[in-house]
Amino acid sequence: MKYLLDTDHISLLQRRSGSVYSTLLLRISQYPLTDFALSVVSFHEQVIGAHDFINRAEGNENLRRGYVMLGQVLEGFSDATVLPFDETAIALFDELRAERVRISTMDLRIATIALSRGLVLLTRNAKDFRKVPNLEIQDWTI
Repeated sequence: MKYLLDTDHISLLQRRSGSVYSTLLLRISQYPLTDFALSVVSFHEQVIGAHDFINRAEGNENLRRGYVMLGQVLEGFSDATVLPFDETAIALFDELRAERVRISTMDLRIATIALSRGLVLLTRNAKDFRKVPNLEIQDWTI
């Protein structure tokens, strides 16, 4: 394993459309799938998104779309290597919070999973992730 996909890269792959998707897919296709992992934190973020959509749904069609979305999240993550937010990542998270690294909680959890395993984080959110010391990031959509 070499790369951890941030939630933004995962979302692009799920949408399956657009030039950014094509660029990302082309880059990923140059590597074996075993080089890539997702995080349980990204799963959490996507479940929250589907949950919020379902809760705001007006009418049966939107409710159905929300549950389709939730099913797609489950299916996509079922077929992938999903890394936990384990004791090592938690310890790094606590250290970085003590050092006053100021990014969102979910982003910092994803960053510490990548750091704890020596993985490159694939993300479009360089602005925030650059604040994390020693985290290697790349944007494969450009």
